[in-house]
Amino acid sequence: METAVFKSYRKGYYTFEFDNGEDMVFEEVHPKVLSQYKLKEDESLIGMEFKLTFSEVYTDDDDLVIYRIESLKLI
Repeated sequence: METAVFKSYRKGYYTFEFDNGEDMVFEEVHPKVLSQYKLKEDESLIGMEFKLTFSEVYTDDDDLVIYRIESLKLI
């Protein structure tokens, strides 16, 4: 798990800033996570720190990688 701050949700993309200062954009979130945290609607979560686990999902032609949040825990 890595530590990251939730920055925004816009047009289907979730942006988190990691401890090293780099932003990472996630296109998918595990449904269990979305049932626990309403990242799309709850603006009070912006700026909150989470422990986050993610995976890389490769498309059929392997030219595109989609990042998916697998677990999220508010710190």
